[in-house]
Amino acid sequence: IAAAAGEFGVDPALLRALMHAESAFNPMAISSKGAQGLMQLMPGTASDLGVDDAFDVNQNIRGGAMYIARMLRDFGGDERLATAAYNAGPGAVQRYGDVPPFAETRVYVQRVATLRERYRKAL
Repeated sequence: IAAAAGEFGVDPALLRALMHAESAFNPMAISSKGAQGLMQLMPGTASDLGVDDAFDVNQNIRGGAMYIARMLRDFGGDERLATAAYNAGPGAVQRYGDVPPFAETRVYVQRVATLRERYRKAL
């Protein structure tokens, strides 16, 4: 986590929070929509990020870190919008100009923010 966070300039507490919210730290997690591994990468996104094996812990964390770094860049460093984009996709955030009005995404954004603060205090 620390290596990927450092490589992409992402807060390690944010990566931990995303992992916690996405997979509860289960490296073999598969969502009903097909997202895989710790950071719950969709196969197409994983491929775009250079992740050959989404169940390889190092590749998955590095891919997730690269993706959230991209979302942070695309949304001007706004963690709320970046985490919303991680959950609902950047197109949804762009369409609404804010956190989309999806209950799942709104709960997710709040949960990640709460977990991030907990991990930040623990680190």
